[in-house]
Amino acid sequence: MYKAELKIKHKAIPLLDKYFTGVSIDYKQIFAIIIPIFVDQAFLVLMSFLNTAMISSAGVAAVSAVSMVDSLNIFLVNVFIAVATGGTVIVAQYKGSGNKLMVSKTGTQAISAVTIFSVLISVLVIIFHIPALNILFGKAEADVLQNAKIYLIGSCISYPFIAIFEAVCGSLRGVGETKPCLNLSLLMNLTNTCLNVLFITVFHMGVKGLVFSIILARILGMAASLTYMIKYNKTLQFQIKSALHLDFSILKKVMYIGLPFAAEQMFFNGGKLLTQTFIVQLGTLAMTVYAISNSIAMLFQIGPNALSISTVTVVGQCIGRRNIEDARKFIKSLIGLSSIVFVITSVILLPFFPLMIKMFHPPEKIIPTIFTIILISAIAQPILWSVSFIMPSALRAAGDSNFTSIASLLSMWLFRVVLGYILGITLGFGIIGVWGAMIAEWGIRGIIFVWRFKGKKWYAHRLV
Repeated sequence: MYKAELKIKHKAIPLLDKYFTGVSIDYKQIFAIIIPIFVDQAFLVLMSFLNTAMISSAGVAAVSAVSMVDSLNIFLVNVFIAVATGGTVIVAQYKGSGNKLMVSKTGTQAISAVTIFSVLISVLVIIFHIPALNILFGKAEADVLQNAKIYLIGSCISYPFIAIFEAVCGSLRGVGETKPCLNLSLLMNLTNTCLNVLFITVFHMGVKGLVFSIILARILGMAASLTYMIKYNKTLQFQIKSALHLDFSILKKVMYIGLPFAAEQMFFNGGKLLTQTFIVQLGTLAMTVYAISNSIAMLFQIGPNALSISTVTVVGQCIGRRNIEDARKFIKSLIGLSSIVFVITSVILLPFFPLMIKMFHPPEKIIPTIFTIILISAIAQPILWSVSFIMPSALRAAGDSNFTSIASLLSMWLFRVVLGYILGITLGFGIIGVWGAMIAEWGIRGIIFVWRFKGKKWYAHRLV
C-alpha cells in the first residue's frame, strides 16, 4: 500500500511541476493559496445550501421571498465586493513587485473605500426598499412580498459588516494569506448556521429568524476580521487612523480595477434580476424551482469558484513581476483543472440528488424539472463555465478590467436576458428555457475571452 502511494506521488509531482510551477511561483505556493479558498467556498456554499433547506420548512412563500431578495442582495453586495477585488489585484501586483510599503497602504485604502460604498448602498436601499420590490417583484403573491420586505431590510443593515469582512479577506488574498480568510469565514458561517438552527428550526421564527442570524453573524465576522488585521497580521500592518485618511492616488488605482468591475456586477446581476422577474410571471412554484436549483448547482461550483478566486492572486503576482509566460501558463492550467474538478464533482454528486432534494421538502410535481436543470448544468459546466468565469478573473488580475466588464455586460444582456425571455416566456419553455439561455451565455462569454487571451492587449496595462 505504501509503495503504491509513493508511485502515485512520484507521478503526480512531475505533472504539478509541469503545469503549476514557474519562475514567479511554484505548485506548493499555488496550492497553498487554493486549498484554504476551496475549504472556505465549500463551507460557504454548504451553509447556504443548509440555510435554504431550513427556510424551506417555513413554506414555498418563504423560499421564494428569500430567493428573490438574495438576487437583489447579490446585485448590491457584489458592488462593494468588486471594489474589494480592485484592492486584491493591486495588492497582489505590489506583492509580486516586492513593494511592501505599498502593499500595506493599498490594503488599508481598499478597506476604507469598500466601507464607504457599503454604507451608501445600505442607506439608499432601506429608504427605497418598497418601490424597489414593487418594481422588480410586484407580481409576486402578497405573502411572498411581505417576507421579502423583512428580509431585504435585515440584509441592508448587515451590508457594512459583510463589506468590511470581504475587504479584509480581499487584501489578505492579495498577499497570498488565505488561511486567515478561511478561519474567519468558518467562524462567521458556522455562527450563521448555528443561529439559523436556533431561530428557524427551534423557535420557528421563519424569515425574521434568518434576518437576526445574518446580522449577528456578520457583526461577529467584521469584528474578528478587524481584530486579526490590527493585532495579528504583520504583512498589511492595518491601522484605524490610516484607514480614516483617504489616499486618492492609491484609491485611483484600486478604482481603475474596482469601478469597471462594480459596473459590470451591477449590470450583470441586474440582468439576473430582470431574468428573475420573468420567473415571477411563471408563478411561485417556478420561483421555488429556481431557488432550489440554484442552491444545488452551487454545490457543483465549489471547486471551480475557489480556482476563480485564486486566479486573481496567482496571475496578479505574475503580472507584478512582468512574467507574462508564467501568467499564460497558470491561466491555462487553472482552467483545465477547473474542468476536471467539475467532472469529478458531477460523478460524486448526481447519485445523491434524491437525498439532496428531500432536504428542501418541495412539491412532488416540481422535482423532475429541478433534476432536468441540474443534469443540463452538470453536462455544460465542464465545457463552458471554466473559460467563462476563470478567464475574466485572470484578465482582470492583469489590469484588463474595462474590456472584461464590457464583454461581460454585452453577453449578459444580449444573450442571457433577451434569449431568456424569448425561450422562457415567448416560446413557452418556462424555467428550463431561462436556464438554457444562461448556459448559452456562458459559451458566448468564453469565446470572447479566449479571443482576448490570445492577443497581447490584456497584459499591456501597467498599474504598479
